[in-house]
Amino acid sequence: MLYFSKWKIVAILLTVLAGFIFAVPNLLNERQFAALPETLQNKLTLGLDLQGGAHLLMQVDEEGLVKERMESLRDDIRVKLREAGVRGRQSVQNGNAIQVRLNDASQTGAMRTAMEEILAPTQGNLLDGLGVVEVEESNPSEGVLVYTLTEDGIENRVRNSVTQAIDVFLRRINELGTAEPIVQREGTNRVLVQYPGLSADEIPRLKGLLNAEAKLSFHSLSNAASPDDLLNSGRSAPPGTEIVFEDSDPPIPYLLNARPVLTGDELVDAQSGFDQRTGEPLVFFRFNAAGSQKFARFTSANVGQPFAIVLDETVLSAPRINEPIIGGSGQISGNFTPQTSNDLAVLLSAGALPASFEFVEERTVGPGLGADSISAGTSAALIGAVLVLIFMIVAYGLLGVIANLALIANIAMMIALLSVLGATLTLPGIAGIVLTMGMAVDANVLIYERIREERANGRNIIQSFDAGFRQAFTTILDANITTLIAAIILFFLGSGPVRGFAVTLGIGIFTTVFTAYTVTRLFVSLWVKFKRPKELPSRLFGIIPENTSIKFMKDRKFSFPFSIAGVIGSILLFAILGLNFGIDFKGGTLFEVKPINQATAEDGISDIRAKLAEINVGEVQVQEFGGTDDILIRVESQGLGDGAEQSAEAKVRAVLEDDYQFRRVEVVGPTVSNELRLWGSLSVVAALMAIMIYIWLRFEWQFALGAVLATLHDVIFTIGIFSILQLEFTLATIAALLTIVGYSLNDTVVVYDRIRENLRKYKKKTIPDLIDLSINQMLSRTILTSLTTLLALFSLYFLGGPVLESFTFAMIFGVFIGTYSSIFVAAPLLILFKLRPDALSRDNKAKIDAEKKATENTLPVDFS
Repeated sequence: MLYFSKWKIVAILLTVLAGFIFAVPNLLNERQFAALPETLQNKLTLGLDLQGGAHLLMQVDEEGLVKERMESLRDDIRVKLREAGVRGRQSVQNGNAIQVRLNDASQTGAMRTAMEEILAPTQGNLLDGLGVVEVEESNPSEGVLVYTLTEDGIENRVRNSVTQAIDVFLRRINELGTAEPIVQREGTNRVLVQYPGLSADEIPRLKGLLNAEAKLSFHSLSNAASPDDLLNSGRSAPPGTEIVFEDSDPPIPYLLNARPVLTGDELVDAQSGFDQRTGEPLVFFRFNAAGSQKFARFTSANVGQPFAIVLDETVLSAPRINEPIIGGSGQISGNFTPQTSNDLAVLLSAGALPASFEFVEERTVGPGLGADSISAGTSAALIGAVLVLIFMIVAYGLLGVIANLALIANIAMMIALLSVLGATLTLPGIAGIVLTMGMAVDANVLIYERIREERANGRNIIQSFDAGFRQAFTTILDANITTLIAAIILFFLGSGPVRGFAVTLGIGIFTTVFTAYTVTRLFVSLWVKFKRPKELPSRLFGIIPENTSIKFMKDRKFSFPFSIAGVIGSILLFAILGLNFGIDFKGGTLFEVKPINQATAEDGISDIRAKLAEINVGEVQVQEFGGTDDILIRVESQGLGDGAEQSAEAKVRAVLEDDYQFRRVEVVGPTVSNELRLWGSLSVVAALMAIMIYIWLRFEWQFALGAVLATLHDVIFTIGIFSILQLEFTLATIAALLTIVGYSLNDTVVVYDRIRENLRKYKKKTIPDLIDLSINQMLSRTILTSLTTLLALFSLYFLGGPVLESFTFAMIFGVFIGTYSSIFVAAPLLILFKLRPDALSRDNKAKIDAEKKATENTLPVDFS
């Protein structure tokens, strides 16, 4: 019934009030926010695309890790052979196995006994309980033993390396004083590093700190040969030695004894400082007790001799030992600047990485561009909101004012929930809020149109309002669940800002259903109670004619051929022209830069093309982007692995950094681009399958199949438009496609719900006539919802900035094609599938009968 008890009124108002209270902190400055009680200190966290910062995805170099593990296994086997008094020869097989051929086959048992410690499972942890066997032994022939690294062992090493690396990365970043960095595991072999507030120009330093293995070692120099003579003659270094170069110009070679005297593992502290005599930057270090003793013994025995300090296979310096160093401390000099000496101290203090890592994805937004995005997104949201509010008042008069109050409560509650959950607001997230504003009125439109319909059928005011809310609720639920399914799949299969869009859209669906059925209903009931109206409020302007009787099904002989031709044409366009894939899907590097000296982008474009033509980075596209002085540079994928993309990015930086400010940088390697392409396709297929299953459960098979075919029609048409216009197709476009899936199905389900209802009411009507009646009954709702959604999307398209243009264009086109397909594709398909008036299952008939009976038995509400 329309009536609310007092406790329900209080509960609804308190819920709305809580929404406003928890949303308000987002409007306060830092000082005002700090003065709030702790329970209210929740606000939206700005994503990196809004506040600026770096998003770096790093992956363990598994091949290098296996190679290093093989080297240590060879050493272990050599030691065990010597300890057991067994003689044999080693050889590597298939890159992950070592064959030991014993000189005396009778010593096989002794060798096996000696290797038991290495073959034993590693110590288990609390999660898996059991250890992992890292090395397996086999005996393929007499006197031959093979020791193979297991897949489980390699995976365990990778997982442990990521765990240790996270600690090292955190220590390195925290040494720089960064506020709230994020370092977390991604899958089993990756680490995600997010560094807020960092400009694109500072990225190389951060990458250098993160990617350096920081393996420090101290080596004695070998007198076995001259390194210059070895290099000139092409001979290799003598056994037990290696040639390592000093990082100087020109590089100086040193012949070192390969086994280090000490390693960085024995350091306890490292600090940057300056030489008091010369003022040059230095790094001071200090060993632990064991390291101090080793260093003292070594320096005492080698007074007057040089030794080399090596970092990641590069000689930092090779000082001469003038006297024994017994204090356990020393200093490293070299070609340092204050920043590089500080960075080296940070690396040594944080410790070495357990394995090599490579960058597979990089996305950086400068703080200035982030501020521009906030400004553009806020403007788009405000103007979109104003347009929607005005439109609802024009369409429904006083009821439109009530819908607007519910919409304001809806937005406040959505922001409050996002704040309490600690969600991150991204630029696509703002788009989600704008889209929610456009779609939120759909529920109110459904209710109001049903109220008007019930009133036209002869019910009194109270009965019309009550029946309108009751009858519309099921439709509202069905329509929003389909969009929610798309949002959930987008969240689990998406990443980064796209996931933020999914969260915003999903929460918006919950708040929309709640406010439509409680807040709107409460305000309407209060108005009815106190005003006791005799008639519905009049519209300020009739947008859609009342009681239309358009013969839509007669037009299916035109709409079906048009749709079939459009689908075939879109597929052919896709096959011939393809899509203009962004770097998300084909890899490569993207730069958004602003000239420092040139007045316009045109001057900068010609200069950039000339400079990039001198470096070998493949095909380069340079174009104006957004403002008159913004330039977008796309560098094609190098096709040589993730490391090659990083090299190309470094080359472009080197030639442009003096004359251009880097506002945004994105680098996507082939590893990530292949995954995004796969998961993007899967997300669309998964959404369609999940929604088809839901509709199949809620309706009949004809409805489920018709809805999915109509949605496929919309997706293919959208891909065709992107193909013919060659608009950039990115991960955000996939998000738009999934939103189109949800929106199109929302519209289709609303029409199907009315068809299903009329199947029960009008048993003697032909299916074409019944479908025409249903579409005409829902035409006002379809057009009004599309218009409000388009008002919000157009404000986002024109004011949301160039980053969101292709994203919002896809959704704008999706609204048009979705509205068309729900009328001219989804509905006529029911005729093609030979739907009959008696097609409803018993369960559906019983449900509709119960709903109808509940509505017909509704009595006027006594408000006294």
